[in-house]
Amino acid sequence: MALFLCEKDVCQVLNMPLALEAVETALRENALGGAISIPRERTRIRKGALHILQGAVDCVEVIGFKVYTSTREGNRFLVHLYHAASGRLEAILEANFLGMLRTGAASGVASRYLSRPESCVVGMFGAGWQARGQLAALCQVRPISQAKVLARNREKLEEFCREQSHQLGIEVVPADNPQDVVRGSDILTTVTTSPTPLLESDWLEPGCHINAVGSNALIRTELDEKTIRRCDPVVVDARDVAARECGDLLPLLEKGRIRWTQIGELGEIIVERRPGRTRAEQISLFESHGMAIQDLTLAAQALQLAREQGLGLELPFGD
Repeated sequence: MALFLCEKDVCQVLNMPLALEAVETALRENALGGAISIPRERTRIRKGALHILQGAVDCVEVIGFKVYTSTREGNRFLVHLYHAASGRLEAILEANFLGMLRTGAASGVASRYLSRPESCVVGMFGAGWQARGQLAALCQVRPISQAKVLARNREKLEEFCREQSHQLGIEVVPADNPQDVVRGSDILTTVTTSPTPLLESDWLEPGCHINAVGSNALIRTELDEKTIRRCDPVVVDARDVAARECGDLLPLLEKGRIRWTQIGELGEIIVERRPGRTRAEQISLFESHGMAIQDLTLAAQALQLAREQGLGLELPFGD
């Protein structure tokens, strides 16, 4: 029988090391031709939107989709897993926590391959739900000792810093202004919904790595043209996804200021088809948008562990 895993079940079995492993596996398989990922489709109405991402991963024998709704009441996420060979429904998972882990893990994998190994200071724009996954992933892949964080709501920012300092065992401090976030940071993460650039390129330190997470729509722009043109390499999780919704890169591509041949996929770097960082002073950029195969690979891991631990609710269909 198929299983339904609620948020509590998913939280019980998944953690960031598992997410990093799953995301790297998905990206590697995609580069080697062992996975298929269909870019996000959106259905919009006046009161909200439906978003769906589809994919398949051969090595874990899954095919399926992630679907979520966004309204004024918030977002609701589900992942549907099917057995690739039989077509049998394997599981439906609530995927808010799973998605947060997966999004953070994508930046973690990018930082593992693109940031300098000694990177220890993080600058972060954003202190919401997704920022937790970003910081947790960076602490898994680099010897992070300090994070400087800036967000619009000062009360929530200070609460985030206290919570993360305790949870991660590092110094997490509120920043007073954008320049303080950027100056002296080895890894810079932007995880906001900002429609305008968050920083000035002159603030960036040589050797910095940037994870730009929030620009997954044309109306969102976290980085300006001058900043992007300082970056080499520029990497995305998937070029076909970036071509649809990367608000940071598309204006430059349309103007001819940057070419698709200059933009690598993270999976290509993982399998050594393209170089990543080749010099310590380079400023590298990862534009993260999300791929169904990342969610599906992590969901398959959650399902296996849930079955081993006797978790989940059997559904009266799926055979």
